[in-house]
Amino acid sequence: MACGRQSGNCNGGSCEGAEQDLFSCSSSSCSDGRKQNKPTENKRLCSKCKEKETQVKANQTESVCGACLHASILAKFKGAVNSHGMILPTDKVLVAFSGGPASRVALEFVKEIQSKAQRDSDASRDSVLHVFHVGVAFVDESTALLVDSHEACQLIEEIKFIVSGKANPGEQTHIVPIESIWSDSADCKEKLLDLLASVHDTTGKEDLLGYLRMQVLQKVAVEHGYNKLVLGLCTSRIATHVVASTVKGQGYSLPADVQYVDARWKVPVVLPLRDCVVKELAMLCHLNSWKTVFTKALSTLAGSHFSVNSLIASFVALLQEENPSRERTIVRTAEKLNAFSFNQLPESEAIYQLHRRRREALRNCMTNNTYSELLCPICSGPLNDKDFVEMIKSLGTDSSLRAFLVAINNGETTSDLPSSDFQCLCCPSCQFQILHDQKSSSQQIHSLLPDVMKKRAVENIITNESWMRSVSSGI
Repeated sequence: MACGRQSGNCNGGSCEGAEQDLFSCSSSSCSDGRKQNKPTENKRLCSKCKEKETQVKANQTESVCGACLHASILAKFKGAVNSHGMILPTDKVLVAFSGGPASRVALEFVKEIQSKAQRDSDASRDSVLHVFHVGVAFVDESTALLVDSHEACQLIEEIKFIVSGKANPGEQTHIVPIESIWSDSADCKEKLLDLLASVHDTTGKEDLLGYLRMQVLQKVAVEHGYNKLVLGLCTSRIATHVVASTVKGQGYSLPADVQYVDARWKVPVVLPLRDCVVKELAMLCHLNSWKTVFTKALSTLAGSHFSVNSLIASFVALLQEENPSRERTIVRTAEKLNAFSFNQLPESEAIYQLHRRRREALRNCMTNNTYSELLCPICSGPLNDKDFVEMIKSLGTDSSLRAFLVAINNGETTSDLPSSDFQCLCCPSCQFQILHDQKSSSQQIHSLLPDVMKKRAVENIITNESWMRSVSSGI
């Protein structure tokens, strides 16, 4: 409480009146050297620690200092990791790094958790505590974006500089071009450019590039023995994805993309930053002097209205300005949808090495069952079972499909599905935005797609006996 007099009226370091024995004068002219008990009125303290000056607003309402912001986001990160068993002591974790604030925070926090685990292991008397390993992957999209070689090399050097400062001895950094998904082809760059040029819809082109990026990350993870893939997707990105997917007709597969865990891939994907907004992550990077890198994308090169995705991103950003809780509201609404069976991690033997209480908690978020959903060959989104069976029945009179089924029944698993039938096995969104109604265009796109996508369509038929019976009954 400040004294009620002007500083020039203070006399001898204390204020005249009834309160002179209870409160010291806040004037700088007081000569007794005593510290003032209360801060000045124009200085706002952190709402959490009550000690440091506020620097940023967290959770839309709390004014906090940098240290408390760090602690708040780290608590959300650790809460997601621990409650869903995202990282276990025996894991080998691959962090997908794009250079942005979300992936930078994910990398920093993963390394922070690893450092603590290493200290606990070093302090353990029996030295049996395992420490998970970490690798970093960056997908270079300069070929797809037609970025000149000098700018691409400069970007890669900046990525290496950031990652190298956090790497421990023996840990790997994987910088792979997006065209490496065609690793079995000598003209992989030409295939990538031809494929993108064949897709006329700008939204489809942007989505396809994202699907290829995920396939490259999966390829790196499988080849180097990683068993978890950490993505820096945050609330802001997921909220934009929710609205965009609804607009693009991907409502059926939407619940699969908003969960903490996505085990539809060979290497399960985890999202520990799902509850954090990008504004807080960017501020955390700024306050901690964590360097970030701006990487170009198709939308940044062509403008904010380049595609449905960029238009929706601008719309959600406008909503967020009007009400800071909009993004979280969108995600909380979407997460009420029923998740798929692959939105749980498969139970691992590593949990039996944990403490009993922790082991029992993780069993509730893991499953021993294998998922049975069929996935779109291009976007890997779940397909509606009834629609897929009806689709297969409608193709029963196709002579090329009959020949394919005969080859499959004879054990020829290397048979290639005809392009027209491949298109029918994709989700409606991919059919409309990536594949075209024109037969020549769809054949060209099908011929340029990487083999991993073509094999998915074949696996959809091979691995499901009930659908095979439905096809056989229709032929």
